Amino acid sequence: MTCGCCVTSVRKEVERVSGVIAVAVDLGTGAVSIESTTPIDPGLIASAIGRAGYTVTE
Repeated sequence: MTCGCCVTSVRKEVERVSGVIAVAVDLGTGAVSIESTTPIDPGLIASAIGRAGYTVTE
């Protein structure tokens, strides 16, 4: 990610995952933090990030 638009794209896609109630994306580190109402499969989050055009690394 290189800009605020990138952050917004990732945040919006992750927010669409069922159960997600809050998303924070750190441009500097590339970290994404979520709050959810129930446990969420990390694969669903990775897929959402992929739809925004990025890949997940650990």
